[in-house]
Amino acid sequence: MSPMSLTADQTVEALRAIGEPTRLRVLSLLSREELSVMELSRVLDQSQPRVSRHLKLMADAGLIERFPDGARVFYRLSSELILRGLVDTVLDVLDDAAGESDHRRLDEVRAERAAAASAYFEQVAPRWDHIRSLYVSEAAIERAVERTAGPGPFERIVDLGTGSGRMLTLLGSRARTCVGLDLSHNMLNIARTHVAEAGLDKVELRHGDIFATRLPAASADLVIVHQVLHYLNDPHAAVIEAARLVAPGGRLLIIDFAPHELESLRDEHQHRRLGFSDEEVSRWLDEAGLEPTAPIVMPPDAAGPDNSGLTVLIWAATRPAQSHSKKSAA
Repeated sequence: MSPMSLTADQTVEALRAIGEPTRLRVLSLLSREELSVMELSRVLDQSQPRVSRHLKLMADAGLIERFPDGARVFYRLSSELILRGLVDTVLDVLDDAAGESDHRRLDEVRAERAAAASAYFEQVAPRWDHIRSLYVSEAAIERAVERTAGPGPFERIVDLGTGSGRMLTLLGSRARTCVGLDLSHNMLNIARTHVAEAGLDKVELRHGDIFATRLPAASADLVIVHQVLHYLNDPHAAVIEAARLVAPGGRLLIIDFAPHELESLRDEHQHRRLGFSDEEVSRWLDEAGLEPTAPIVMPPDAAGPDNSGLTVLIWAATRPAQSHSKKSAA
């Protein structure tokens, strides 16, 4: 398929796939976020087999992308620019009054998901560091993070989803100022205790949203997203927002799990995604205007209780030092 145009047959196939009320509703929902078959079935109030048939037809036409994640399958709008443009055009001219009820039900699903995650974080906050180290040596990860971040000094470090503040206490002494954001007040209280115990007095801890940080663009020379993405409904959007904060010559570090099949982490620990491939994260970083390097791969020290373990990946990506000046000149 040409990246700039569709053949007549491809155009007809795509329009046929779009031209059905339920499928238009699905596309409208997927324009909000990636969703599983189960979630779509619930929002549309239709059976999973029926929804799956609609999804298969649109996936065959290239309008949406299917990606397995453990035992679940998620869907998102196509990353092919010409097909995504076609979908966006149709949705732009669509009178979506009928879809308002779908979006309200999606908001309800989101709210339930957020409430479950919030309750989980508030419950586990006192033992958060222990849970994070169930399968992988946290000490080894931290040594790798320190090496990847570099010695500094940094003007400003931003830690998104700071949790207990461990990344701040690990790297804060190398920075002139630090900012840590988290949605859990309980986590922020724990982070404040840890930061104070570490003797760091140039750290600001904020209640904030990783999708809309309200921090200035290009304002940090080191941005960290440590074990956060697998909880999010739209990790791609979080990476874009994190990259927005990276100053020219600055660096973004992402630490998360490689793809795995520990389904228990969904139910017991509110994980939405079971890890991320290097191809997926590197593509997001590239789209955000950063230059990623090959990730550091850290296999588990020992198997978990079901004879499985979690491999941790550490991605580092840099914003070219000349990107800002080139844009200004343009």
